[in-house]
Amino acid sequence: MHAFLDIETGGVASAEPESARNVRDAAGVYLHLTGVLPEAANIDGDASFDRHILASILSLASIEGGNLAAQTGLTEADLGDLLSHYFAARRIEPSGDGVENHVDADEIEIVRDLLLANRSSEGDCGRWLAGMIARRAMEPNHLWEDLGLRERSELTRLIARHFAPLARRNDKNMRWKRFIYRMMCENDGFVMCSTPVCTNCADYELCYGVETGSSRVAPVAQPSAATTGTDSVSSFEQSYVEFSTIA
Repeated sequence: MHAFLDIETGGVASAEPESARNVRDAAGVYLHLTGVLPEAANIDGDASFDRHILASILSLASIEGGNLAAQTGLTEADLGDLLSHYFAARRIEPSGDGVENHVDADEIEIVRDLLLANRSSEGDCGRWLAGMIARRAMEPNHLWEDLGLRERSELTRLIARHFAPLARRNDKNMRWKRFIYRMMCENDGFVMCSTPVCTNCADYELCYGVETGSSRVAPVAQPSAATTGTDSVSSFEQSYVEFSTIA
């Protein structure tokens, strides 16, 4: 029998690692990991904020089926270290249909490298988050939704905390997934925009429109809006893939 330290309370969280074997919804997995439901999470401090972000990503990925490390962009070793450090070594057994999404490993690596090159925090958390964000960016919804966050402002805070140079460059508040792909294109010498001034572009609302949507983990959801509902394969992503194939 082993006792594990709860990093939020400083007390003993459990006498033995637990498993989320019977948990079948993302909010339930979050509760299993943290002891609170996602809508009740206190994220005032940086440590509690990081823990909330990690729990949100893990909770959503765990209900999608497939290998949890692959679904979160981590190695098995990093996933184990993350769970041990932040969640008292609790185990998560993925539920769902068991079918893994087929994603482009090269594209994930490029996004991860961009994030790592713009890290502003020390330690493993920022490194883990670079891989996790890169993998979750392959999913079709707004990035904050596919990270399992409650709202977009949490993603903005996450990037400002761990990838501050990117946050400073996104001074016009472009949607984060589109901004990341724009940075990837610029790094490779491509100009994807059809006009030099964003406000004159026909795609302005796609890049800067309000990201209304629903949290995929917390039951409290924002109202949906059909015109701004997803970030599914944007023109930046399509163009990046096309130019990368040619180059």
